[in-house]
Amino acid sequence: MRLFLASYRFGLARDRFLELTGPPGRIAVIANAADSWPDAARASAVTSEFTLLRSAGFLPVEVDLRELMPSTAHDVLSAFPAVWVRGGNTFVLRRRMASSGADEAIARLLAEDSLVYGGYSAGACVLSPTLRGVEYADPPGEVEPTTGEDVLWTGLGIIDDVLVPHWASDTLDPDGASAAMATACDAAGTPYRTLTDDQVYVVDGGDAAVI
Repeated sequence: MRLFLASYRFGLARDRFLELTGPPGRIAVIANAADSWPDAARASAVTSEFTLLRSAGFLPVEVDLRELMPSTAHDVLSAFPAVWVRGGNTFVLRRRMASSGADEAIARLLAEDSLVYGGYSAGACVLSPTLRGVEYADPPGEVEPTTGEDVLWTGLGIIDDVLVPHWASDTLDPDGASAAMATACDAAGTPYRTLTDDQVYVVDGGDAAVI
């Protein structure tokens, strides 16, 4: 299993992502964490990720989970050696993954080690076993108006710990949401890892570390 889970974009570890993927080629970009945003803002978010990934040599292609179904998700995602899941609202992203079948497809492809998963902020948090505590950073109330479906409080469970991004970040967390998330995890006895915007949690086979 190969995971590159960041607080913000590549952090300071772009080269490590390239080590996981090998020579950069096509990469699926999932931007559904931004589905509750105005159309222009969402489109700008996709363009921004394309610019980032092209600067690293990748050929990004958006895979919009709204266009997938459980019967097609695996075939679509298996056509890419890597996926990049951007930030936004973790709860909206989780619901889109469940409704499209992308959650099960990603879990299967990771277990087969046929996909490298890169993601940051919401794209990293969604792999945790639970989303309890994330409500201090992302409003669950955006899920129903955006998707027409209920909030899911379970993550994909790919990793054992809850990830708390933007730790001590005056820029991306001026209101202290990361500290509130950590406090909620402490109260619930849930293991967690904090990530500054420079740090990345990397899983490479049997090795896992924050770098």
